[in-house]
Amino acid sequence: MPVNRNALIRYNTIDKCLRNRYRQWTLEDLIDACSEALYEYEGIDKGVSKRTVQMDIQMMRSDKLGYNAPIIVKERKYYTYEVADYSITNSPLTDNDLNKLNEVVDILRQFKGFSHFQEMTGMIQRLEDKVYSEKNKQKSIIHLETNERLRGIEFIDEIYKAIQKKQVIRLLYQSFKARKANPIRIHPYLLKEFRNRWFIVGRKSAKEPLITLALDRIKEIEILNEEYIPNGDFDANKYYKDVIGVSVDQNVRPRNIHLRIDRKNAPYVVTKPLHHSQEIISSSSEGVEIMLKVQINVELEREILGFGNSIEVIKPESLRQRIHKKLKEAVGFYE
Repeated sequence: MPVNRNALIRYNTIDKCLRNRYRQWTLEDLIDACSEALYEYEGIDKGVSKRTVQMDIQMMRSDKLGYNAPIIVKERKYYTYEVADYSITNSPLTDNDLNKLNEVVDILRQFKGFSHFQEMTGMIQRLEDKVYSEKNKQKSIIHLETNERLRGIEFIDEIYKAIQKKQVIRLLYQSFKARKANPIRIHPYLLKEFRNRWFIVGRKSAKEPLITLALDRIKEIEILNEEYIPNGDFDANKYYKDVIGVSVDQNVRPRNIHLRIDRKNAPYVVTKPLHHSQEIISSSSEGVEIMLKVQINVELEREILGFGNSIEVIKPESLRQRIHKKLKEAVGFYE
């Protein structure tokens, strides 16, 4: 059954609302959300009727589109999903969907050899594998690292569009140290992924430094009608040039990090460098010694600690002592 673009926008908007369980959604709220989405994406300003949204909900509940969405009404007023982690985006692809994706794969495949599109190679292969396995009802031959319980990824699309349109956003944000969520206004510049976690990079005001916030700590997002502070000379490649991970201190200079890796683990570090600045300074039958030039941050420490007794920090002495202290504390857990 063909579905027009406006209907898809409404379905996705209703789905996004019902997945946000930090708010209660009345029918009027869903109508407003759909109206705003159609104005934002299509420039349609006449709004959406009550009957249209009611029919959309019925369509989502049915199996006509393969959704079978478990939409229920609580207290005869508030709409929600009966299954907490349900989303129409988890529904199986239709034959029409697969044919369209096949066309996309064929187009993208033509660009794989161009230097400007080299980063797309892995993405194209993953998409091609997904389409092939779905269409032929066979198991995937590419297995990706996924975390089905990962929080915050539902905000990626909204943040991405806010960055594109240079919009200020208000986050209801609760850090791991905070007892409750607090509002934060941010001028967003970048979405950053590291180790299957997503982050937003931006600044609160023109005079404040860049900050990095984890998407999995966001409770709500609101687009604000405020003047946007441009990102100026911000360059993500330069910003992350001297770090492993996402923790950047613009007031800290990178240090030379001298590491020794034993014989068994040396091939892993040689074939997959810890950082682009990595250089091998010596090699023997006992292992390798490498040099990195990076800021000392929590991600670097975790990387080193992850090797356990297979790695030794030679320099700087401050980092060597810090790792030594953490390992002693870890040993204490087993004594």
